[in-house]
Amino acid sequence: MKLLNIILIAVGLLFTGIGMVGVLVPVLPTTPFLILASICFMRSSERFDKWLRSTHVYKNYAEDYVRDRSMTLKRKAKLMFISDLMLLFPLIKLDSIYMKAFIILIIIIKYWFFIFKIKTKKE
Repeated sequence: MKLLNIILIAVGLLFTGIGMVGVLVPVLPTTPFLILASICFMRSSERFDKWLRSTHVYKNYAEDYVRDRSMTLKRKAKLMFISDLMLLFPLIKLDSIYMKAFIILIIIIKYWFFIFKIKTKKE
């Protein structure tokens, strides 16, 4: 097994673990971490990829996006709200105008991506 595959599997397992914790912790988004884990496993190990895709958490949180690049409006809104809360804290606490501008840029890109790049589907 190549070193790159081992690293991708390790990172995929890390993202899977963070995604699983995100199911229990409301401010930690689950879907992005499971999607990142899926990408890592797709590029490194067919066995880990099949395992992740068979989990209940993956099917509930990430399968629809990975399959057809779409999400329900409810899921989009939930992800946006949680990520806004997470970005709001450093935006308020940081003193650097450059860091605040960077966070605002991230928020703008995030909204652009969710509105224009991720299709909205009916529930």
